[in-house]
Amino acid sequence: MVAQVVVDVIHSNVAKPFSYLIPEGMQPVVGSRVNVPLGRRTVDGFVVGLMEESQLPPELPPEKLKPISKMLDEYPALLPAMLDLAKEIAAETHCPLSEALRLMLPAAMRTGRIKQKQETVAVLACPDAEAEAAKLKRAPKRAMLLRLLADGRPRSISELSQLVQNPREGLKALEEAGLVKLMQREVFRSPYGEDDEKPSTQPPLTEGQQEALDSMLPAMEEGKGAFLLHGVTGSGKTEVYLAMASRALAMGKGAIILVPEIALTPQMVRWFRSRFGPATAVLHSRLSDGQRYDEWRRIRLGDARIVVGARSAIFAPVENLGLIVIDEEHEQTYLSDKHPRYDARRVAHSRCKREGATLVLSSATPSILSFAMARRGDYTLVEMPKRVADRPLPTVSIVDMRKELEAGNRSIFSALLIQKLRECLDSGQQAMLFLNRRGFHTFVSCRSCGYVVKCDACDVSMTLHRNPDHPEMDELRCHLCGATRKPPETCPECDSKYIRFFGSGTQRVEEEMHKLFPGVPTVRMDIDTTKGRDAHAKLLDDFGQGRAKVLIGTQMIAKGLDFPNVTLVGVVAADMTLNLPDYRARERTFQLLTQVAGRAGRAQTPGQVVVQTYKPEDPCILTAAAQDYRAFFEMEFSRRRTGLYPPFTLLARLLMESETELEAKQMCDRLYDTVQTYLLSHPAQKRRTLMVRADAAPVKRIRGQYRYHVLFKLFDHPDVSPLLSLMSELTSLSDEHCRIYCEVNPATMM
Repeated sequence: MVAQVVVDVIHSNVAKPFSYLIPEGMQPVVGSRVNVPLGRRTVDGFVVGLMEESQLPPELPPEKLKPISKMLDEYPALLPAMLDLAKEIAAETHCPLSEALRLMLPAAMRTGRIKQKQETVAVLACPDAEAEAAKLKRAPKRAMLLRLLADGRPRSISELSQLVQNPREGLKALEEAGLVKLMQREVFRSPYGEDDEKPSTQPPLTEGQQEALDSMLPAMEEGKGAFLLHGVTGSGKTEVYLAMASRALAMGKGAIILVPEIALTPQMVRWFRSRFGPATAVLHSRLSDGQRYDEWRRIRLGDARIVVGARSAIFAPVENLGLIVIDEEHEQTYLSDKHPRYDARRVAHSRCKREGATLVLSSATPSILSFAMARRGDYTLVEMPKRVADRPLPTVSIVDMRKELEAGNRSIFSALLIQKLRECLDSGQQAMLFLNRRGFHTFVSCRSCGYVVKCDACDVSMTLHRNPDHPEMDELRCHLCGATRKPPETCPECDSKYIRFFGSGTQRVEEEMHKLFPGVPTVRMDIDTTKGRDAHAKLLDDFGQGRAKVLIGTQMIAKGLDFPNVTLVGVVAADMTLNLPDYRARERTFQLLTQVAGRAGRAQTPGQVVVQTYKPEDPCILTAAAQDYRAFFEMEFSRRRTGLYPPFTLLARLLMESETELEAKQMCDRLYDTVQTYLLSHPAQKRRTLMVRADAAPVKRIRGQYRYHVLFKLFDHPDVSPLLSLMSELTSLSDEHCRIYCEVNPATMM
């Protein structure tokens, strides 16, 4: 037999399957990982096909083939459906198959950095432990060990050492006497620590929850269906997921639940673990290599049938998949910003169709594209228009910050927000303050010449981050590449002393909060405070347990979180994202405001929201304040139709990145000329092409890489598929000096 192997090497020279002989006694199957010779070295690879020697082409006789060196796992790492999925992703994202296959496995497993963790366990090897223990009157430690093992259950040395001091020597003696057997067993590295969830049962569903469930369960039982679950914040959508996952388990199937932020994962995991116990696994980037590998193995071996995780959990090796839920489906974090640039929602749809599962996209503020697809019938729309127990949506007050400035209030907090904070805290309730910008000041500028301090490696201004305890450790940080430097005391351009700091971030909100309300404990959640392992869970636990009264944060606190004691939400700068150079800026602003407002009043006490803005008359702000999604959708859908933006068109680009600006620009001009020549000779594609433009990317430099792009606006029509194929082919011109990426409707055009 001969195996077709895709080697785990990203290079155009090896971007195809190679044939290897299967040695006698070795039995790889499609999906097995193997080690194979490649040139003068050996590399890992994936078996993607098997054939008889007689099926080889004449120019490739068996005697020319090298044999597989060894198999790497005792079971195939890739399920057949996952291999097919990788082929589809490779075709759609224009990358080698080996690069798509890397998405399917934990990185540490693929590189061989991690192994199964073993522990020594002791088990009784004699029929009557009590009788044998009675003979050991002069060896009380060995007698105690025998009695502890009398129930026949294997016990680890670490477990026994909690009851018997230094048990190893006694166990060794008992083993030599034939009374105890010592052996090795695999132990899984748990991501949950000592936090064992108390079991819970499904509560009685509300009328709205039951109706939503009843409309989706029949399709799931038939192994089909794609739904858009549109429910207002606080309507109890999570309980619907739990009920559907329970039904999937009862049918002998598995489920994947995706959340957009790691910050949401601990809370969602707690809910699922309390309901399904060890059948729940978690996958996200903050796990250690060992934890991620072991959770992946539990899923692959069938020990865990419910997977909760962030974007990459869509590739979890759940066999006999019955359900995929994408919570907060509107979030752009489901779009990968690294190559291969996949959309987890599209991957989920593909898995469900391929594996006979049901897809549920869920949000209080669905993306314009998803809601449009539901209106035309691609998804079945299921609505939950009321909160649990008919609780009212929060009362929203809009504050015009221009009038606050006229009244002499130069604080980042309006008089109304300060008043509401005081009332909230005096009544023993909790509050959340949202500002979608971290740091203290957002940029540093010279008031004499206008110089703005920018990152040396990125074309963006640097943000001031303060250290309250050690002011000498204040620093400027780049939020793209993480570079730091000391704040200047004089202008680097004109040597002026008129260096000033502008704008506000979460760090400044926190400081202002402490000045206004000294002694009130707060927690701040942004990228800076959540770098450590389990940092999200610890901060949320502090707030959830009431040890902190105010939660201050960026967009990671704006969705999905459920704290019954929160009755006030303050949006410090509502229009911060409104004027970004992106056609989705208004949609994202509406979603953020609606979602963060929905954190208030989720229990018996009604909620209040204070929205601070310099554009109180903007329809986006007004519809978000009214929690009126349909009004916003109609307005935005009409604007997209008029401006010919998705979903009426496709936006695509060829993105060039190079350490040398000239090389990036020259490649950009070369590809632009190639495309224009192609369009002149293909009138059908030209008719469907609204725009082709070559230019520097909006952020011209990131992490030392100069960035240019050829930008396309195309009608969403089958006629443009040859042009998209051409774009894919042009990425093969990449080399070590200039990399080329093809993106269709990317997460960001920046």
